[in-house]
Amino acid sequence: MWKRRTMIRLALAVLAISIGFTRPSQAITGTVRVTVVKAGFAVGAGGGRGVLTVRHRKYPFTVRGLSVGLSAGASISRLVGRADHIGELSDFTGTYSVVGAGVALIGGIGGVQLRNDKGVTINLQGARAGLELAANVSKVVIILDQSRSTPN
Repeated sequence: MWKRRTMIRLALAVLAISIGFTRPSQAITGTVRVTVVKAGFAVGAGGGRGVLTVRHRKYPFTVRGLSVGLSAGASISRLVGRADHIGELSDFTGTYSVVGAGVALIGGIGGVQLRNDKGVTINLQGARAGLELAANVSKVVIILDQSRSTPN
């Protein structure tokens, strides 16, 4: 009985020590604002500029993309949202797969979720202006310009 209690206490002590050595996740969450201009019929192309705000700093970035699916017309979108699961700031740069839908008839709303191969997800929503109907799958390239970061 005494040995059993000693073993349990020893196991609890080892568990407590190991919990003390674990580190919380260092994943970064940031806010995103982006303006995208897009046009197309069946195949669409677009581009724009945005700002990622992380840890009280603003990082400008550019967006380029191509979409395939139901897409007709042209629009300008002003989207806001958040970027999650950023391990390092450089993880934000990359090629994202996009699934989204939206309608713009002079004005409208849209939403989109992006994910890259580094696990970063970006959820955006916002206003669209123009004449467009879109339900497509896209690839978007985001290039972060870390040299032009500014304090918030």
